Amino acid sequence: MKNFKDSVWEENVVKTCKQIKKYEIKFVRLQFTDINGIIKNLAVSAKNIANIFENGQSFDGSSITGYRPIEESDMVLYPDPTTFAVLPWRTKERSSCRLICDVYTPENERFEGDPRFILERALTKGKEVGLTYLCAPEQEFFLVKENDKSVPTPIDMAGYFDFNPGDLTDGIRRDIADTASQFGIEIEISHHEVALGQNEIDFKYDEALTTADRTLTMRMITKVVAAQNGYTATYMPKPFTGINGSGMHIHQSLWNSDITENKFYANTPETGYISKTGLNFIGGQLAHGREMCAILDSWPNSYKRLVPGYEAPVYLAWAHKNRSPLIRVPNFGGRKGAARCEIRCPDPSGNPYLQFAVLLATGLDGIKNKTDPGEPVELNVYKMSHEERKKAGIVSLPESLGEALDEMENSKIIRQILGDVSFENFITEKRKEWDLYRTQVTEWEVNRYIQRL
Repeated sequence: MKNFKDSVWEENVVKTCKQIKKYEIKFVRLQFTDINGIIKNLAVSAKNIANIFENGQSFDGSSITGYRPIEESDMVLYPDPTTFAVLPWRTKERSSCRLICDVYTPENERFEGDPRFILERALTKGKEVGLTYLCAPEQEFFLVKENDKSVPTPIDMAGYFDFNPGDLTDGIRRDIADTASQFGIEIEISHHEVALGQNEIDFKYDEALTTADRTLTMRMITKVVAAQNGYTATYMPKPFTGINGSGMHIHQSLWNSDITENKFYANTPETGYISKTGLNFIGGQLAHGREMCAILDSWPNSYKRLVPGYEAPVYLAWAHKNRSPLIRVPNFGGRKGAARCEIRCPDPSGNPYLQFAVLLATGLDGIKNKTDPGEPVELNVYKMSHEERKKAGIVSLPESLGEALDEMENSKIIRQILGDVSFENFITEKRKEWDLYRTQVTEWEVNRYIQRL
């Protein structure tokens, strides 16, 4: 039995049970993620939900990627009552809701390999020094359609911010935004992105655990709404050659405990109003950029996006106006509440709990050690020569998942953030993925070499 006798938790449980009864919910989907960030779920009868809140729901963890071996397979899900949402795509006759869960061991202890718990641990370390981490991701995705070809193709010919009356993607984006509002997610902006069939829908920032939950919820909503319209939504980082890939720029800021003071703000126009705390936070992320890259960009395909020429950052540097370095401090007009930094290398295919955890922890490490990020680089880093980058002390991100895993494997701080279980499981799973990828013979290789060599 979970040792929750917190009055707020009990109030939320009572409230959620009443909502389940009010909406005549028949089945409850209990959701969580594997180490890759893939949403997992199982459906339970709503009649049993009160008992599940109290005693949890057992499941086999050995079949979940990155969890436990078969000889230690028993795990327990405990729903978080604050994540209740009715699934709007289900009819009233087949009404269902979802609850995001925390993963426990049979001994009633948090499972240290639960990605949600890893983020909670990182947030706790921030709160121990009086800091609250707020963030907001800009998730890009492609809408594609099946055809006679082996690979789906983009559904439109539009470009950045394009508007065409009756545009397919405009209507789908609106459906996604309307559906998101039913999950309590406040959409701030949606638009067509640079590439054909590419879109972006952004929601309002919040504390990182809430943001991570919403990030996964948005992925679920986007895929469901696209399917309802006869299309496929994909968060694959680089689905097509020769056009931009999909990134997930993350806006970040640190606040005091009661979220009334933005610690990234300083009344110093000469620094772009960014505080010493903010600069040290940036310094920490730059210092550990190569080590955490496998978490932020966790698939072999991720590194097809991280190449010069397609607006994706490749080099470990920071700037104000310049969008070519890894981290940018946007011009927030000196408004205290808007002070933030934006890291531009993460992509939307990974696990947001792990992504936010490593970003926070490396930033806090920079604050603790007063890490200097160096001077902002306002020149286009892509056009700098190797000698110019070397002179400026600018190094590049790893060029492949294999290289990123090599960096991560030797990182003490990433092991500390993830814990031994998840660290080893992540390395193991991603090494398998990398080996599968690097042993493939591609169509490009056959076309280029089979007649010539």
